[in-house]
Amino acid sequence: MALYLVTGVAGFIAMRVAELLLAQGHTVVGIDNLNDYYDVRMKDHRLARLLGETGTPLGGDSHLSRYSGSRRYLSQGGRFIFETVDVENLAGLERLFQEFSFDAVFNLAARAGVGASLTNPHVYLATNTLGALNLLECMRKHRIQKIVLASTSSLYAGCAMPFTEDQPVNTPLSPYAATKKAAELLAYSYHRMHGLDVSVVRYFTVYGPAGRPDMSIFRFIQAVANGQPIQLFGDGSQSRDFTFVDDVAKGTILAAKTVGYEIINLGGGRVPLNLREVIAIIETAFNKKAHVQEQPPMAADIKATRADIAKAARLLGWQPQVAFTDGLAATIAWHRENSAWLKTVH
Repeated sequence: MALYLVTGVAGFIAMRVAELLLAQGHTVVGIDNLNDYYDVRMKDHRLARLLGETGTPLGGDSHLSRYSGSRRYLSQGGRFIFETVDVENLAGLERLFQEFSFDAVFNLAARAGVGASLTNPHVYLATNTLGALNLLECMRKHRIQKIVLASTSSLYAGCAMPFTEDQPVNTPLSPYAATKKAAELLAYSYHRMHGLDVSVVRYFTVYGPAGRPDMSIFRFIQAVANGQPIQLFGDGSQSRDFTFVDDVAKGTILAAKTVGYEIINLGGGRVPLNLREVIAIIETAFNKKAHVQEQPPMAADIKATRADIAKAARLLGWQPQVAFTDGLAATIAWHRENSAWLKTVH
């Protein structure tokens, strides 16, 4: 069994990656800075699952995690270890790399969200680019060979669909996309100069249970379930290659194989759905009509995404397994199960 570092482990995708690694019998050291970009009770909920704790975060501080601080948390059996460490903190990372000899690093820590990066670009650069550099430096120094670096389909702005990994992605529309591109380039440099083995996985609109509350599907379900208006940026015709979180997590883990340096799309690989279609499916599930309030479209938003996933199939033997309707049903079921405290999540 192996020992892995998973950064951003309280995040939506990283939590599921860590959960699947633990289910395979591995040991996971998870780190996260537990920032309050969105309600930290969502992060507490995910960490509680990994630590095997019970209860809900209802009533807690929506800005301060109950897991923050200098304490180290261990799951029962000790195979999951959590600490509040920021990837921007080189000294904190150095301490971990001195203590643990990791078989691979899954760098899923990121400041996500296209819109927010327009108003606060510096924090995106610090986490997404400097944080990646800090990890690469620790790996070089401590002779850790393998990194799986999470990236984004937002890089494909202006490219022809379906998006393929060999397309030039030199016209990012947001600081978010630009900082992820910079991380990819740094990883390539460390591959060429220091021999690191790098898998860059570009995610396509991931959804599922315990998802980010700023993402469209969470917001749509929340609004319809609670009779609140949906704030829709644009007319809803923008389409996405929605990908279920379990599929993405499995692809991320498969990407830990030796590849040299490769960029790999992890997307649904099907005909994209537009947001109006997604809202209609949610309306049917709740037997409620959504009240949609159209807002001006975001200039940095891509109109449509669609992944070519042939490379993932060839290199990793990976194919998405969960149909959108099934994944959405699982997501709605999780919302219903946790509805009491989710009503207060912002």
